[in-house]
Amino acid sequence: QVQLVESGGGSVQAGGSLRLSCAASGSSFNNNVMGWYRQAPGKQRELVAEFTRSGSTNYVDSVKGRFTISRDATKNTMYLQMNSLKPEDTAVYYCKQVVAGLFVYWGQGTQVNVSS
Repeated sequence: QVQLVESGGGSVQAGGSLRLSCAASGSSFNNNVMGWYRQAPGKQRELVAEFTRSGSTNYVDSVKGRFTISRDATKNTMYLQMNSLKPEDTAVYYCKQVVAGLFVYWGQGTQVNVSS
């Protein structure tokens, strides 16, 4: 059974940094899409950054140059380094994995609050 557990959220002032972690169990990073999504109050969940099945990365325009997605296969953990945080980055951040192109798994989410 696939399980994704996020951690690392918190409250920071604008301009600060946080690093989110997503620990995965029951699945492999290889050939599976993994990514970070976020959902702000009253808004739809949106893609922030992801690894495609080939291992390339995609970022939403609003975080390019500020956020970096990475992963450590030895620890089965994916990370999101968030720098130069802005109040509009405030959201619940979720880890997502798509296994074999079919099965979608989500973590429970971690809250990020950025104050001005």
